[in-house]
Amino acid sequence: MSQYDDVVERQRLKLEAEEWAGKVKSVHAHSVSSMWYDTRPQDTAEGKNVIDIEYNNGTVRRELLNGGGTFIFGKAATGQDLIDNYVRAS
Repeated sequence: MSQYDDVVERQRLKLEAEEWAGKVKSVHAHSVSSMWYDTRPQDTAEGKNVIDIEYNNGTVRRELLNGGGTFIFGKAATGQDLIDNYVRAS
C-alpha cells in the first residue's frame, strides 16, 4: 500500500489548497490608483472609493462603491502552483 502514499498525500494537499484558495487574504478600502495589480485607475479617479478583496488564489475582486460593478484582477493559481502557494503559506 505504501506505493500510493505520494499520490494520496498530493491529493490531500490539492483538496486543502483548493479550499484555502477561495478564502480572503486581505480587504482594502481605498481611493488609490497605484496598487500593483490595478489596471483600472479610472475606478479611483477623482477620489472615488473602492473595496479590493484579495483571495489566497492570487486574484483580487474590486467592488465599486458607487454601484458601478465588480471587476477581477489577476489569474487564479491552479494545479501545482496552487499547492506550492498553499504549502508556503501554511
